[in-house]
Amino acid sequence: MIKVDNLSTSYKTIDGDIHVLNDLNFTINDNEIFGIAGESGCGKTTLLKTLYDIIEWPLNIDKGQIVLSGEKNGKEFSYKSGEIRKTWWNNIAYVPQAAQSVLDPITRLKKQFLDSIPAEDRKRETKEETLKRVADYLEELSLSKDILEAYPFQLSGGMRQRVIIALATFMSPNVVLADEPTTALDVVVQRGILMMLTRLQKELKNTMVIVSHDMGVHYQITDRMGIMYSGSMIELGPTEGIFEDPIHPYTTMLVNALPRVGDKSAKVGIPGRPPALKNPPPGCRFAPRCPYATVKCRASVPEFREIKPGRFAACHLLKEGGGMTSV
Repeated sequence: MIKVDNLSTSYKTIDGDIHVLNDLNFTINDNEIFGIAGESGCGKTTLLKTLYDIIEWPLNIDKGQIVLSGEKNGKEFSYKSGEIRKTWWNNIAYVPQAAQSVLDPITRLKKQFLDSIPAEDRKRETKEETLKRVADYLEELSLSKDILEAYPFQLSGGMRQRVIIALATFMSPNVVLADEPTTALDVVVQRGILMMLTRLQKELKNTMVIVSHDMGVHYQITDRMGIMYSGSMIELGPTEGIFEDPIHPYTTMLVNALPRVGDKSAKVGIPGRPPALKNPPPGCRFAPRCPYATVKCRASVPEFREIKPGRFAACHLLKEGGGMTSV
């Protein structure tokens, strides 16, 4: 469904380019929930914006591309970076962070729903027919149709987040990109949003990409996930496998630091901090924090490769089939 091919991006600044994404190569499959995890500042949101083709100054694609392909209504489609925006809402939709900053505060929700529908689709029915479909869809998502007459500021944070998700999925897109969809919501509302997202994915049988720094979110709903560190994808595989058998040293330390039910042992955080993207270290960017780092790790960038079936990682010390070489 989505192929990321040798992708590198940067932000233009008066002090020079800041390289954010570095040589990303991976595929997101049809009909799956794919998670992207990593510390703040690792490039998760930039990757999601690039997938959605929001390539606007100062963001720039330095090399590589993204290909969105699939089939809808019996017709095959394929779009590359620079073309993907042509199919916004129809084949790919975006749920950004902070619903309160996305919805127009002085426009009723019914107009915002009408404005989100592509012009060619609006011609096929009257405004009243469209609003009837919107109202029915809102009720499917446990939202009252009465909110169509409301302004965004009249809704709670959880309701606004549900409205954003409803806007993004109303046209039944093949791909839905969700950036931190449960941030700043209490745990009860978070659970409702996550259940809503998984139910929608099962009903629409589409691809959903979830960005979150909350590993618990990924464990609950994703099928596969990628771990990012300082602009690079360092591990990718089935979510259960990553939690039960992480293979990259960073992922291992990250998973071991997570609290678990019934586990009373003391948790140890990862020492140090991620490098500044403006001036990253040579070689593996995790090397300054890695207890296993060698001279080779500090000198050359490791290849992102398949270590064992379905499991990819970027580490000089990993052997084919799993496990680490002696250090």
